Amino acid sequence: MYKREVKLTGHIIDSLTLPKALDLIMDMGGDFQILEFNVGKRKKDTSLARIQVKADSESLLGEILDELAEIGAMVVEIREVNLEAASKDKTLPHDFYSTTNHPTFIRYQDEWLPVENIEMDCMIVVDPETRKSTIKPMGKIKKGDLVVVGREGIKVMAPQRPRGKKGVFEFMGSDASSEKPLKSLIKSIADEIKEVKERGGQIAVVGGPAIIHTGSGPVLAEMIKKGIIDVIFAGNALATHDIESALYGTSLGMNVETGEAVARGHRHHIYAINQINQAGSIKNAVKQGVLKKGVMYECVKNDIPFVLAGSIRDDGPLPDVITDVIEAQDEMRKHIPGLDMVIMIATMLHSIAVGNMLPSKVKSICVDINPATVTKLGDRGSAQVVGIVTDVGSFLPMLHHELRNNE
Repeated sequence: MYKREVKLTGHIIDSLTLPKALDLIMDMGGDFQILEFNVGKRKKDTSLARIQVKADSESLLGEILDELAEIGAMVVEIREVNLEAASKDKTLPHDFYSTTNHPTFIRYQDEWLPVENIEMDCMIVVDPETRKSTIKPMGKIKKGDLVVVGREGIKVMAPQRPRGKKGVFEFMGSDASSEKPLKSLIKSIADEIKEVKERGGQIAVVGGPAIIHTGSGPVLAEMIKKGIIDVIFAGNALATHDIESALYGTSLGMNVETGEAVARGHRHHIYAINQINQAGSIKNAVKQGVLKKGVMYECVKNDIPFVLAGSIRDDGPLPDVITDVIEAQDEMRKHIPGLDMVIMIATMLHSIAVGNMLPSKVKSICVDINPATVTKLGDRGSAQVVGIVTDVGSFLPMLHHELRNNE
């Protein structure tokens, strides 16, 4: 049989990493022998397990080791990473390595190099001159890029559940449920926001138009004005209906204050887009005095960057909307490296998109009335996301209230 030794360290019992690893080996048709097992006795102590993994073929052993690496197992025998040049643009060598969103290192010329700006489902490219390893999505691969292939020389540091109570962002500690105590969750989130801002961290909001529809737009605008939010990721709809609300007091033709339909109000969002088009941009509309309040207004007045990514259904769209999705991805990636927390509110596709770009170390919250939105994020690899199933119309005012209490 083919054999390799792997090592698991950390809180591998509490986080169920060890039983997951053993189940994985057996489920894939391999076998194992535990060579060493040291259990941490105090809360601050970590555990260690050395496991010999066995398989009938070298290819099966490689597949098992590949899956074990996803949950943080490290091959004990250190080998250099394997590199192969891309034969043409947007094309990868055989057996290329696809990244997770966990901190990753590669063994290159007898040194562990950190992979910069880690993101899931990307490739690791090494520059021999600068000795840097960075990620690239497939669409950015150029002919001649040295791409990491195989599994050798790769170390993934998967987060694990810590011992003891660590608050709302305890890794892998959240399931999507509408029956969680909302008030205590929001208080914990407000405490985390305060901690992030006190140490100079940055917070992003990924927002959908329901923020405006439910009357919570002024709350988000106030959070931007107070410096709580540092960047906005959204689509054409949030910006359009925010501007509609600021200009006409409606959102999708409904009066935001009373919830009643306004005569011919269904045209208001088109009128709003037209006024911004006449000004040339959202920023120009603020400068010209056309736009005097709202989420987008506060972004402009407080120099808060925003990325509006377009979709097929967009009306208009607004001149600030990036209609090329690859260009929109690239623009979002410019802001992601500095983020410490992301709050995703009532937008399934944008939440999943941003979630797929985030490192697992970024504290993330997904708020949606639909449990499927929260669970899909976890299913697509964003296991660090705390899911809250509730109405955004309740969440944002309650969060703002707790933040004011913290002040």
